[in-house]
Amino acid sequence: MPQEIKSDQKLNLEGLLCPIPVVKVSQAIKSLPVGGVLEATATDPGVLADIPAWAKSTGNEVLAMEREGKVITFFVKKVK
Repeated sequence: MPQEIKSDQKLNLEGLLCPIPVVKVSQAIKSLPVGGVLEATATDPGVLADIPAWAKSTGNEVLAMEREGKVITFFVKKVK
């Protein structure tokens, strides 16, 4: 886990299937200030492609993504 990344909000998306993780991330990021970081965990392997695609289309930034077993942890920074 990248220790240098400090999150402002954590979200547990484990057990949820596409498209729910992307929807929940999209909703949660709206409550963060610009520069805020959302940390989320998910078990749907679809997030490995879906979250970077969502971030690119919305202008946000994926800081890190890591998979340990079935759990995928990722950090998204709100850019605008």
